[in-house]
Amino acid sequence: MTQTLEIETRGPVATLWMNRPDVHNAFDEALIQDLTAACKALDHDPAVRIVILAGRGKSFSAGADLNWMKRAAANGVDENLADARALAGMLRTLAEMKKPTIARVQGAALGGGTGLTAACDIAVASTKAVFATSEVRFGIIPSAISPYVVRAIGARQAYRYFQTAERIDAIRARELGLVHETVEPDQLDAKVQEIADALILGGPAAQTAAKDLIRAVDNQPINHTLVEDTAHRIAHLRATPEARDGIAAFLDKRQPGWLKGE
Repeated sequence: MTQTLEIETRGPVATLWMNRPDVHNAFDEALIQDLTAACKALDHDPAVRIVILAGRGKSFSAGADLNWMKRAAANGVDENLADARALAGMLRTLAEMKKPTIARVQGAALGGGTGLTAACDIAVASTKAVFATSEVRFGIIPSAISPYVVRAIGARQAYRYFQTAERIDAIRARELGLVHETVEPDQLDAKVQEIADALILGGPAAQTAAKDLIRAVDNQPINHTLVEDTAHRIAHLRATPEARDGIAAFLDKRQPGWLKGE
């Protein structure tokens, strides 16, 4: 636990709570550093299977802290580059975690908050959630978050929303592919738990391999090289103890070892 972040662990599920409700969980240097460190630590914790990213208070994250932006505006290129690299590194660390990640979005997720949502593997939003790539309204661009938002909504939609900075309600966010589920506010935690329960049933090494697989095949031409790569991936995975146990458990009608803590 830090001044900006709380980690709540319940069994194999860890929830990262951004804890700056007074500024709508806007991030500054401290929160960026704390999120980066927490994601790395949880990714290496064998007791943790799933990571949920959430925000205390009524907002998920309002993006960059205005005081932080004001300081950045007064700095030179070198200082701004260091800040930008720290933000980009935090988003990449979150996006490339080996474990499944879920964004729990209860309210505003603006600018960088939209980026955090897109960087998670799965996103669940309350009907009160609202999103925006609002950076052009400040004379800047959604640069650090762009790889994840474009991946989620596609380039065609990004051309619109990166330039208009329009607010996107939860239903529209689901239509765009930014979030997977929208539910009423009182059902948000139940839906997040439902997805976490489904994730627990999968093999942890297989889920890591599935994430690597998506990155390897996304937007690639279907040719001999790609097909051969997919064949090698499944062949190597089938030979692992986890896969052998999983297949045997299915045939024997028993739980696999990862559900029994083996």
